[in-house]
Amino acid sequence: MNGAEVPTVQRWRGLAATSLTLLALALVLVVLTAPDRLDEMSPSAFLRLPVELVVLVALLLALPDRARRVRGLVVAAAGLVLGVLAVFKLLDLGFGQALNRPFDPMIDWRYASDLVGTVRGSAPGALGVVLLVVAGLVLLAALLVVPLALRRVCRSAVRHRPAAVRAVAVLLPLWLVLTLLGTRAGTVPIASDAAASYVLAQVTRVPSQLRDQREFARAAADDPARDTPAAELLTGLRGKDVLVVFVESYGRVALDDPDLAPGVVAALDDGTRRLADDGFRARSAWLTSPTFGAISWLAHATIQSGLWVDSQQRYDHLVTTDRETLSSLFGRAGWRTVASVPANDRDWPQGAFYGFDHVYDSRNVGYRGPRFGYPTMPDQFTLEAFQRAELAPRDRPPVMAEIDLISSHAPWSRTPDLLPQESVGDGSVYAGMPDMLPSEADIWPDAGRVRAAYADSIVYSLQSVVSFLSAYGDDDLVVVLLGDHQPATIVSGGSGRAPGHDVPVTVIAKDPAVVGALDPWGWDPGMRPSADAPVWRMDAFRDELLRTYGPEGHTGTARAVTR
Repeated sequence: MNGAEVPTVQRWRGLAATSLTLLALALVLVVLTAPDRLDEMSPSAFLRLPVELVVLVALLLALPDRARRVRGLVVAAAGLVLGVLAVFKLLDLGFGQALNRPFDPMIDWRYASDLVGTVRGSAPGALGVVLLVVAGLVLLAALLVVPLALRRVCRSAVRHRPAAVRAVAVLLPLWLVLTLLGTRAGTVPIASDAAASYVLAQVTRVPSQLRDQREFARAAADDPARDTPAAELLTGLRGKDVLVVFVESYGRVALDDPDLAPGVVAALDDGTRRLADDGFRARSAWLTSPTFGAISWLAHATIQSGLWVDSQQRYDHLVTTDRETLSSLFGRAGWRTVASVPANDRDWPQGAFYGFDHVYDSRNVGYRGPRFGYPTMPDQFTLEAFQRAELAPRDRPPVMAEIDLISSHAPWSRTPDLLPQESVGDGSVYAGMPDMLPSEADIWPDAGRVRAAYADSIVYSLQSVVSFLSAYGDDDLVVVLLGDHQPATIVSGGSGRAPGHDVPVTVIAKDPAVVGALDPWGWDPGMRPSADAPVWRMDAFRDELLRTYGPEGHTGTARAVTR
């Protein structure tokens, strides 16, 4: 190699080293700023200044050169934390996509064997092996490559101390100013300590999670219903179709707030009269939901299990247990058990816990109409499809179902018009309707419009249930109609209101014995509970239902299991 070639080689080596350092810096910044949910991924999410890296570099620069060993230990520890952070974020992304929840390090490692089985079953042969190997390599790379990238960035900062000092001197005050000003890129704050907050939250929640998990596990295992013989279960409801119908965001505020109540109260009172004309009776009260504003599945799990499921941790643990649910108990007693979950557009792994014989979702109910914003289909169609699939056949066992109605889900725009029940069909009749209805952009600039739209959506859902019962209800139908939680704060909060967690609940039936068995509950007649109606915690409902309609609590004559 001649003398002229040496500088050229050195320049290329220097360029390669600089490029590698910049790539390492980019990787570190991505790990520090990346959201842990795919639906939050956007360019603005990465336009953040992570204070963690700036502070780490400042600490390393403050250490004297003779403290190289200490500096190395600090970088190694930080690299390990950053590598684990990268792994956890990747797992959060995967769990969010597959299970619609973040990864929980306290319980989710036990799913490893199930995950392997699922992947191998979904992609048999070599493809399944390749997918598992790739997934393992990605996690391993995150745990190994990210710490190496951080070490390279830190070494470069120490090696170029004057430039690094100037950068820290600019970036730390800049971060503080941006924090005080609350400067954002879209919805994302530019000054970020998200990584530190994420790590701190992961660490500090461990002791309380362990304690709560132990207490909840003991409660879940202590289930007297598990030992009840099938012949003694729900004898007072034998031969009845029992539907547990959740109305999304149907909270007490819909009846108590003077701005919201008129339309909702009118719909409930009109529904009571219409159903009475058809021979139905109703009893109503309040249930205290374990959740507020969202996370509906906590309420569903609470009703089903008879446990207070007020956190994702409890829910995630519950679905790994063999706790009896309302649906599994009905199934053990001879009912066909079904779930109708129109919001779901993918498989529902947790559904196996409930013991449903069949699950309907947006993919398999035959809907041929348009979406109405978030709701995949109108409530009227959800009920109509359930009637055709499960109640219309005559030679069948009785059905127990959980039906989730979602037309009243936030943002409460594009609420469908109520149609004659016989015209619903396959949903084609709704073609073009969403475009004629107020959109989210029309409603959300004004909180008053949001609240009015919420009330309208609740009215629609209630009218859909009444229309369904009027069209198809018979002597062997029992409906438990309830809300899952109060609506979001924009509707139920503010103005000094303290909305609480209460939701309405109504039991509707024609059989006098079924309704009469509820007399000891002291619930109000009709579909509208009064302000003084009894208030139960939602977790009390399962066992009260079992006692009331068990051999000792019910005095009516049991009917045959099949029809």
